[in-house]
This record gives sequence, C-alpha cells and structure tokens, in this order.
Amino acid sequence: MPSGYEAVIGLEVHAQLTTASKAFCSCPTEFGAQPNVNVCPICLGHPGTLPVLNKNLVAYAVMMGLATQCSIRETSTFSRKNYFYPDLPKGYQVTQYADPICYGGSVEIETDNGIKHIGITRIHMEEDAGKSIHDLDIDTLVDLNRAGVPLIEIVSEPDIRTPHEAYQYLQQIRQILVYLGICDGNLEEGSLRCDANISIRPIGQEKFGTRREVKNLNSFRNVEKAIEYEIGAQIEIVSNGGSVVQQTLMWDAGTQQTKVMRSKELAHDYRYFPEPDLVPVVVSNEWREELRSGLPELALAKKRRLVEEYGIPAYDASILVDDARVARFYETTCAQLEPRTAEAYKLVSNWTMTEMLRIMGEKKCSINDVGITSEQLASLVNSISSGTISSKTAKELFPDMIGSDRSAQDFIEERGLRQISDEGAIKALVEDVVRNNPDNLKKYIEGKTNLFGFFVGQVLKASGGSANPTMVSTLMKEALESSQSSNTVEE
Repeated sequence: MPSGYEAVIGLEVHAQLTTASKAFCSCPTEFGAQPNVNVCPICLGHPGTLPVLNKNLVAYAVMMGLATQCSIRETSTFSRKNYFYPDLPKGYQVTQYADPICYGGSVEIETDNGIKHIGITRIHMEEDAGKSIHDLDIDTLVDLNRAGVPLIEIVSEPDIRTPHEAYQYLQQIRQILVYLGICDGNLEEGSLRCDANISIRPIGQEKFGTRREVKNLNSFRNVEKAIEYEIGAQIEIVSNGGSVVQQTLMWDAGTQQTKVMRSKELAHDYRYFPEPDLVPVVVSNEWREELRSGLPELALAKKRRLVEEYGIPAYDASILVDDARVARFYETTCAQLEPRTAEAYKLVSNWTMTEMLRIMGEKKCSINDVGITSEQLASLVNSISSGTISSKTAKELFPDMIGSDRSAQDFIEERGLRQISDEGAIKALVEDVVRNNPDNLKKYIEGKTNLFGFFVGQVLKASGGSANPTMVSTLMKEALESSQSSNTVEE
C-alpha cells in the first residue's frame, strides 16, 4: 500500500444455516434439488400466509453469538426490509434491524504482530432470497428453492486494516461456524458469502473516508484480491484529486477488477418497519446458558492446546484443526501410542498431514473415509518408534494397509519385515564391513569422509535391508572414528 494511507475494512458475512427446514416454513433446505420444488405458499409470499419461526434458527444464532463473545439480547424483533428483486417473491426480506439478537462481540486472529481482536458489531437473523440464474443462453431464470432459507449475518467493526487480515478473519468465522455445526462453510455452494466495506484515510486521521461495498465475494482469495484492488483504486482516485463516491461494487474474477453495480443504498431506502406477523423473540437466561454449556472447543483454542499438550509446531496444529474431524483423528491416534512421546506425537502429525490429507484430496473424502483407522496409524507409528521397522519400510507398507483393517504388526510378521535392532548383531556387521574394505577405510581416514554413506550402505545390504539404519549410522560412526584415532596414534 502506498505510504501515507491506511485502509479501513469491515466485513459482512452471510452464513446459510444447516437447519432441516426454512426460517419460517417447513420446506426442506437441501442443496441441489430440482429448481422450485422446495417451495410452499409461505416462502413464495402468497397473500394471507403466515410465517412460523424455526426455533433452530434462533438457537444457531445464539450459539454463534456466544462463540464470538457477543452479548445476547433477551428480547429481539424481526423487521421487513423492502426492495424489489426478481428472486425475492414477497417483495421484502424478513430480517432484524434495530435490535439484533447478538451484539458487541469479537474474534481473535493471529497476525505477524501477535493476536488482534476484530470487533463484532452485530449478528442478526434473516431469510435468504432466491437465486437468479444468468449463465444460460436464454433469459434469466429464477430458482426459489433458496428463498426463505435461514441465514445469520455477522457484521464486523471496521477494525480490519489489510487484505490479509480480512482473509484471516473470514477463515476464523468459517472455522467457528463449521465447528459449531451450524453451517457447512461451503463457499462454492453459496453457504458462506461475504460483502466487504472498504475506505481509505490518511494515516493518523480518525475520521473515516467514504466507503465502497464489494458484494457477494465467494472465496477467501477473492475477498483478499478484491480488497487489495479496491484499496489501490481508491488511493489512485484521491491521489489524482478526485473524491471517492459511495457505491456498491461487484468483483470480476476474470479481469481482477471491481465494477460498479449501483449507487449505495442507505437504510431509509429499504423502508424498514416491524414485521407484523411475528412476535418478539425471547431468549431466557436458562436457554442461553444451556446453549453455552453445549458449545464445543473451537479451532483456535484447540490449536493452542495441541501445541501445549503434544508439543507439535504451531504450523502443524493449524493444519490439523482446520478440519475438526482431522483434529479428532489426530488425538485419537495419539491416545493409542506406546510410548506417548513428543517424537511419536510429531510422527502422527507428519503422517496425518502428508499421507492422510493427500488421500483425502485425491478421493475428495473425509478423513474417516480414507481407509486407515486411528488404530492402524497408531500401530504403524508404534512400529517406527520402537525400531521394529524403518520409516522407509513404513511408507512401503502404508498403501497395503489402506482398506485392509489390519495392523502394521500383522503385515510385519507376515512378510518378515522386522528390523534388526540388536546392538551386538549390528556391531558385528559394522566390523565386518570395515575389515573387508581396507582401501575405502584408508581413503576415509585420509579425509574422504563422504565415503561414510558407502559404509552404511554396505551394512544395510549385508543385513538384507533389515538393520536399523539409525543404529547402523551411530555404530559405523563410532567404528570409523576409532579407526581414525588408531591411525593417528600409529603415526
């Protein structure tokens, strides 16, 4: 960013909730159904129909509020937000306006400069609109399956200063939603959508500049890129003597530019008024505390605990906790280690992040469907830790374990793969190799220490690949150093 300016960024995240039915009727919310089948007179806005509030919508909103340190309003109301759009059959959206159910919270992100708290202004409940389909070679079509699907909108304070902070904040919001089990976080299916409000101001100025809003960003990278582009565009306008005009923009991923959609609406343009067909929402202290007691350990707290409890690097922990099922698999595997050491915990982390996540990516499946159970992975790591097999042998064995329901020990015994870890036996092999290679020994003593690999390789070859390579290296080093010392004394 050019010196002299800073960005002021706030995000509005719309999260589609995983309730079985819509916000105000019993229509299903499944994704991918045939167009216009999950509809009824209520969500189609037929005259005379009356909405009935889905209790899970309220529960999920409260859970998100509690997870983001928000205050929960005991009594809140719904309003009508009036605007015309082809996929909004009622001509208005039922939402919350003056008294959102959650307010005054915060989310932590981990930046290069330490922990930063991003304020949450409000979390409110609302219903989704339908979907206009423009990318067909005919007129625009409307699918109303999504109309009335329950949403929560999470509005941040303008505390974000860089595109990367926006990316990190959005990641945290998604992780919290997914860990709570109230949203699947699927940006491709539109379960999570983001609007970014962006302005610039001279560094040191308290007053905000004029903001522009970029609508419906559907990936973390698009959020980051759109904000970065928009900051540059606004600085260029101001630097050239112009003024930023409040507008609503869209992000064109093809051209990597923002484009003007319309001039920005203000609250009075929507003619908000209280929803007459819904009574106030009441969240009792008892219900709020019941929901609080059911909250799971969230990703950031889990990450910090994994680092503390298992001694793994923060990088490993952040990868593992990105998917709650992967983190659970990791801990279940660690519980079956013998012995439970920091080295073994790290081995489980390595195998999970490389082999397990690789197969998940190839199969596009969850960790529970990879074909390797936590018991099997623990048996493999135990075999490496005990010196029964080498890491190289373990990698060769791993593909055969997939889908077999057999432990590493079963394969090791069946194939005679047990590694020689008897110090006396390996020492005898080392002495034979040193004695039988006098020319190379002389060269090593004279300074050609790169022959160390040759000596180790000869021992492994003599053992048929079954000697413990770590022990071979250690004992060979001792033998060669002893030979060097003897040669020095003789001289």
